[in-house]
Amino acid sequence: MDSPQFAEQTVRLKEMFHRADAVVIGAGAGLSAAAGFTYAGERFEKYFSDFGEKYGFHDMYAGGFYPYQTPEEHWAYWSRYILVNRYMDPPKPVYQALFDLVKDKDYFVITTNVDHCFQKAGFDKMRLFYTQGDYGLLQCSAPCHNKTYGNEELVRRMVKEQRGMRIPTELIPRCPVCGKPMTMNLRSDDKFVQDEGWYAACGRYERFLNAHKRGNVLYLELGVGYNTPAIIKYPFWRLTDGNKRAAYACINNGEAFCPEQLKGRSVCINEDIEKVLNALRA
Repeated sequence: MDSPQFAEQTVRLKEMFHRADAVVIGAGAGLSAAAGFTYAGERFEKYFSDFGEKYGFHDMYAGGFYPYQTPEEHWAYWSRYILVNRYMDPPKPVYQALFDLVKDKDYFVITTNVDHCFQKAGFDKMRLFYTQGDYGLLQCSAPCHNKTYGNEELVRRMVKEQRGMRIPTELIPRCPVCGKPMTMNLRSDDKFVQDEGWYAACGRYERFLNAHKRGNVLYLELGVGYNTPAIIKYPFWRLTDGNKRAAYACINNGEAFCPEQLKGRSVCINEDIEKVLNALRA
């Protein structure tokens, strides 16, 4: 049975949604975790038990950083990783539940997630800003130029044709310009490629924020931790503080928090995101 506090919080958040003329969604890894995109346990054993047994790691993140001796092994692992975390749907319809809540609102999404779940759930791609990259894109590892390349066909071939945790050598991706190895378009250092699509999405996001500096705006933060708080969390606090008609909501199981000056215009819910979204739709 839900606590009185949870019931009160969800009623308050429903009122925020009702009043909002615009909703800015900021999403972190906790949202995809709530949708079932977990990186250890059952999913790891289902797709990577052979890698875990051979190399001694027990979660997908650790496998992504393992120093494989050959590119054939590296891409055997990463092709599977990309397939299950980018091209497969998450086990739970959490993103669809979120879309149902905002589809009739003026909304925009900024996310540090790279699994593309928003677009697969029906969100308008022109209202999405993936700041940290996309599992579905490759780039030159140098990089010698600022362009990215879709990888779905290649990834599916790598998974299908790999044997003994190795892909065929001819499938190793190389830059079409300089011939150096390709890598994933994921922000991990200063070699991350921000291509034309990235800058276009960034521009759309900035224009949306500028257009809604005033008025009834809900800044909805979902599953954002403290790895990169300067991308979503701190700007949402600043934007809410600067607009007295704005509201801030944070849903994060165990890490929901906001500054004291926002307490009168905020709600912080330390619960599973799926549970909260289902309560809002009830």
